[in-house]
Amino acid sequence: MANVSAAPVAPASALRFMPWVFAVLSALILTLVGSAIMGVSVSDLLGHDSAARHFLSSNLAPVMFASMVLFLLLGYPVAFALSANGIVFGLLGIDLGLLQPSLFNAMPDRIWGVMNNDTLLAIPFFTFMGLVLERSGMAEDLLDTVGQIFGPIRGGIAYAVILVGAMLAATTGVVAASVISMGLISMPIMLRYGYDRRLASGVIAASGTLAQIIPPSLVLIVMADQLGRSVGDLYKGAFIPGFILTAMYALYVFACTVLRPDLAPALPPEARSLREPNGASGNRSLGVLTLIAVVTGVLFAKQYPDNHPLDETIVVSIMVGIGVAFVLALANRQFKLGLLSQIAEKTTFVLIPPLGLIFLVLGTIFVGIATPTEGGAMGATGAIIMALSRKRLDMALLKQAMYSTAKLTTFVLFILVGARVFSLTFYGVDGHVWVEHLLHDLPGGQIGFLIVVNLLVFGLAFFLDFFELAFIVVPLLAPVADKLGIDLVWFGVLLAVNMQTSFMHPPFGFALFYLRSVAATKDYTDKVTGKLIERVKSSQIYWGAVPFVLIQMAMVGVLIAFPGIVTMGLDQAVDTTGAELTQELQINPDANQDALPPASLEGEAPAAPADEPAPAFNAGDFAGNDAAPAAAKP
Repeated sequence: MANVSAAPVAPASALRFMPWVFAVLSALILTLVGSAIMGVSVSDLLGHDSAARHFLSSNLAPVMFASMVLFLLLGYPVAFALSANGIVFGLLGIDLGLLQPSLFNAMPDRIWGVMNNDTLLAIPFFTFMGLVLERSGMAEDLLDTVGQIFGPIRGGIAYAVILVGAMLAATTGVVAASVISMGLISMPIMLRYGYDRRLASGVIAASGTLAQIIPPSLVLIVMADQLGRSVGDLYKGAFIPGFILTAMYALYVFACTVLRPDLAPALPPEARSLREPNGASGNRSLGVLTLIAVVTGVLFAKQYPDNHPLDETIVVSIMVGIGVAFVLALANRQFKLGLLSQIAEKTTFVLIPPLGLIFLVLGTIFVGIATPTEGGAMGATGAIIMALSRKRLDMALLKQAMYSTAKLTTFVLFILVGARVFSLTFYGVDGHVWVEHLLHDLPGGQIGFLIVVNLLVFGLAFFLDFFELAFIVVPLLAPVADKLGIDLVWFGVLLAVNMQTSFMHPPFGFALFYLRSVAATKDYTDKVTGKLIERVKSSQIYWGAVPFVLIQMAMVGVLIAFPGIVTMGLDQAVDTTGAELTQELQINPDANQDALPPASLEGEAPAAPADEPAPAFNAGDFAGNDAAPAAAKP
């Protein structure tokens, strides 16, 4: 899942401008409406042959886009900035004769399309699932257990934070809560045992942002909606890249411990609490149980049919492996066999329930048993059952989870409605054509386009979070990518990886702000060791994030160089060139001829199939007389 944090709060300097911006917008809208009623247009005020009118008529799309960016930089709420721009420039386009008044007749239908979109129902389900799990104390249990497993090796706590961050990403999906939880629990331990502050800060902040790429992710749901692709395909495409990125984080920590062992020392023996009565670690028992689970999963994968996608095979095999491990641990406890050590038993009962829930949800989606919406509902039910079984579910927790879910869902839908209002006018003034001409003719073809787009998204991520990027930028880029022959599922996963940097950019990344809010701001005395621990400086948090931002950008390069990482998990298209199908089509050539669309004349667009619904609106339907010559150009 993806970030479930609240909408970013505008800075105090921007808040001072909001009443004035609102007043100016209101005056402008009233002026445009009043002038239309009185029969006085902007053209009359500017002069029909004036340079200002000609400039506005020729460049209304770029002026509209620049105005929207200015509103966002002023800190105005995104949903209202998009809506205001759409309405103001729609009225201005009508006043200039570029659009017909019937443009706004399509607005109710487009807003209803947002409310009628079943795919978006997955957002509240997955959000509620994550919040219930996070508030039931799962993060604390996971960090404590995994930290004990990796504690004896250098960088062990850092590895634990990365692995737990990946698990929280796939269950809670709360970037703010993940970073804050891991910061509160892991940061004091890391500082106590001599971890470098920059490395500790970077690991905690970066691990929290994995929620944007590891399924089931909210950003992938939004991306699928904007790209017009299946949510399941985006999940399948992002499954392997998400874990590769996790491995790259761990590889960076390993490199740090090899080159500079003092940056991340191992836990001392007195800090390892999960030990056997004879003083043994118990890792041998855990290793045997893990080996049994892995062997079971591999054997099952070899028996799984070859015609299924790779990611489906991986998910189902992992479900079988962890299921066997859980049954063995349950039998050991129930019959008091004494075959498992303390650490093996605790690891099984702490790790496997959330892992089972993750792969149960993903498995049903990948296999095709459930849609993402149904998978989200099943995940929310499973989260409640897990919280009840741990005796940590009460009315206060449910109220908090439902309130936060309603808050985030409303936030997303308001932005989406605002984006629909903005795009209605933007497409009406041929803004999509302007963007297409701007990006389609870049040197280098697909590679040139991808380089420019990723640099653009990387730059905008300094100021916008992933929701704003997905609703504003992606709909403008997708048609150009499609015309260049770029697979939109792969393109969506690529942008999702890039958008992770919106949380990590110094000095504006929200993950860095969350960590700053819980990291020590003053020197303090550690309660366990009695040592004086120095505070964590903001500069150390920022510098610690830089290597992980570079790793994220390196992952973008890996996906561009090896697109098969995404596409190999997707369902293969059905081969329609077989001899049997060819013979079947040749049985009745007259009937087949009747089924074909009529041949189009040269230079004429082919007719649409009869059963294909017409689009909700066409930009040309609303174009005024001034826009007709432009639309006729090749």
